[in-house]
Parts: sequence; structure tokens; C-alpha cells
Amino acid sequence: MYKNVLFIIVILSMSFKSHSEIVFTDKFTTNTNWKMITDQVMGGISQGQFNYQKIGDDNAIILTGSVSTKNNGGFIQIRRNLNNVNLNKVKIITIIAKGNYEKYFIHLRTTFTVLPWQYYQSSFVVKNNFKSFVLPLSDFKRSGYLLPKMINPNNIKSIAIVAFGKDYNAELIVKEVSFVK
Repeated sequence: MYKNVLFIIVILSMSFKSHSEIVFTDKFTTNTNWKMITDQVMGGISQGQFNYQKIGDDNAIILTGSVSTKNNGGFIQIRRNLNNVNLNKVKIITIIAKGNYEKYFIHLRTTFTVLPWQYYQSSFVVKNNFKSFVLPLSDFKRSGYLLPKMINPNNIKSIAIVAFGKDYNAELIVKEVSFVK
């Protein structure tokens, strides 16, 4: 019985892997694609910074700072433009990250997120060891009712890694972000 169950699990995992295809990956090998944005653009007082660092054999991007909800603020983020990336048929975003036991977010902007406060959001909670998080596009929540309920991957124009929503110190290390079919 045990061998049959193990065999089925192995076959199913091989089936998933053979049907998934990475469309785009950022392993932070260049330091020109990501930009810092904080709530200071709207009067907030949060402060953040990011840098690139080598961790073992891997490159990483490190987001640190202080998130404050004072003055109607509450976020720091790093954002990358994806206008020239073909994300056709993408179903999943994966992120390999570790940090300070806090909740962080991926924000996606699309051709429909015209206003600065519009986005689609999914969260993940990091610990002090690197972990791969799988975020299906179907689980991303829209920030308002004016946006379509579901994301069409062809319409994605940027991705942001975000510390958001409460007063805390951010410390997030990301080795990889991938878009997967």
C-alpha cells in the first residue's frame, strides 16, 4: 500500500514539473531593474532602501526599512517594470525569500491599474531560512472593485515586492522571482 501511494505521489510531481515552464526569472544579476518607492510619494513617513548582495553562489536583493502608518502611509516597496516581457499563459509567480518572520506582499500592476493606489496583491510570510513560495495568479486579490476580478497575464506591466499595512521594520532577502506557465 505504502509503495503504491509513494509511486502515485512521484508520478504526480513529475507530471506537474513536466507541464510547468518558467517564462521569466529575475535572479538579481543586474542592479538596474528595480526601483524604490515609499509612501513618502503621498505624504507618508516610511523609509526604506534596497541593495544587491551575493549570498553564497546566489545573487539577492535585500529590502530593509521602517514601515509607518502615520500620515496615511504604510508601505515601502521595490518595483520592476515588465512592459517588455511576454507573460502569456503565466499562471504562477514563485519567489525564493527569507527574512524576519513578517508578512510581505507581491503587488502586480496591469494595464487596468491606472490609479497609483491600484494593484493586485498576494502575501507570504518569511522565516529565517530561504523558502520557495508559490503564488497562483488566481489567488491575487484586487485592491478595488473597479479592477477586473482576475488577472490576465498579458496585461501585467510591473511587479513589486512590498512591506505593507502595519508599523514594523522590514528585512526581506529575495534570491529569485519567477513567472511560470
